[in-house]
Amino acid sequence: MNTARLLIVDDEKIAVKNLGYVMRKEGYEVVTVGSGAGALRLLEQQHFDVVLTDLRMDKVDGMGILDVCQRCYPRTEVIIITGFATLASAVEAVKRGAFSYLAKPFRLDEVRKVTAEALEKVHRKQELSQLGAAMTSSPDEGVIITRDPTMLALIETARQIAPSGCNVLLTGESGVGKELFARFLHRASRRKPETFVAINCSTFNEGVLENELFGHARGAFTGAVSERKGLIESAHGGTLFLDEITEMPPSMQVKLLRVIQERELRRLGDVTPIMVDVRFIGATNRNLNEELRLGRFRQDLFYRMNVARLEIPPLVRRKGDIPLLCAHFLRLFNQRFQKNIQEIDPEVFTLLSGYDFPGNVRELCNIMERGVAMASGATLLSSHLPEDLREVVLLTLRSAEGQVSTLEERERDYILWVFQHKAGGNQTLAAQMLGIDRVSLWRKLKRYQAAGD
Repeated sequence: MNTARLLIVDDEKIAVKNLGYVMRKEGYEVVTVGSGAGALRLLEQQHFDVVLTDLRMDKVDGMGILDVCQRCYPRTEVIIITGFATLASAVEAVKRGAFSYLAKPFRLDEVRKVTAEALEKVHRKQELSQLGAAMTSSPDEGVIITRDPTMLALIETARQIAPSGCNVLLTGESGVGKELFARFLHRASRRKPETFVAINCSTFNEGVLENELFGHARGAFTGAVSERKGLIESAHGGTLFLDEITEMPPSMQVKLLRVIQERELRRLGDVTPIMVDVRFIGATNRNLNEELRLGRFRQDLFYRMNVARLEIPPLVRRKGDIPLLCAHFLRLFNQRFQKNIQEIDPEVFTLLSGYDFPGNVRELCNIMERGVAMASGATLLSSHLPEDLREVVLLTLRSAEGQVSTLEERERDYILWVFQHKAGGNQTLAAQMLGIDRVSLWRKLKRYQAAGD
């Protein structure tokens, strides 16, 4: 049973009665009214998810209802219906914020589909609002944003192993959020009051990495004018996160192993052992079995670190998280850029869900940062996304079928989607939305039709 609430507005009694009957059979809670003025009174008293309104009515017309909803009820979507459809009125309605524009006589499956799509956008707005409230009450930047069952199970596993203080290995592609999980493990442990220290082992050569981790005594080498505490010592009582641990040189792996086993270290140039109490969390985007087989990662260090292991899935395997992540990044970059973007256009999600994100969550973050920086109104649009993504010219690097779509296939799919679903089969409107001339669109559609025959 669909619990969404619809308001149907039309001064033709038969039209409003018939459409109300159809939508009630779909399971919606429907209220009908025969005038624009009556609709405004109802909107003041009750909440509606979607308003389906005739365009031409006395006193208060469909555009008037649209304007009031845009100004006073931003979580309500409006669908304009008219028997006097023109391209100018369709473009004007969309520009002023209408979700869609239907011409009478419409097909019942068409109005059902458009209403369902409008409700999907309403639900997106609700998610944005709920997540924004949750993030306000819990502003920790380390929060893991997900509703994916696999990720939720991983979080629960992390929550169970966190208090033990055991060493952990995190595996997964670059950008999936391994450091986020490391911080979660730290916060959920008894070590939370102490320091969380992170280092990327692939950033430094062996000499510099040893100095970073172990520190040095005064006079240990030229320029060492004072003693320096290393990161392991700095993490005493807390957690040390070793990102890309498999990139650590073999000799450093031996020294790290000794620290883990003996719980003591020696600074460079010093003979005095220093006792340390540190939880080690390592992370890698490499295939651990392959690294062990090739001898690039020591087995004894692997056994010491692999007390527990969490494998974090790539974003392509949890695309249901994209709307939540987008909402999170929207809030983050609204604050950073001092903007007030209230919603994300559904077309943005359509484009993003068709992309496989080789850079994972980090890449999505970059895309949203660029989008918020480019946006100037209250809505983040697909036109604010990077141009290559917006035009769907990025190759799909992975797919569930293991195949790669060509650029032409991706362009075709996007053009047909705009033509059929956003412009309602109107070539002139579709060309305007796509930013190309009508003749070019006509040629493309003709070519696609010939290829399908």
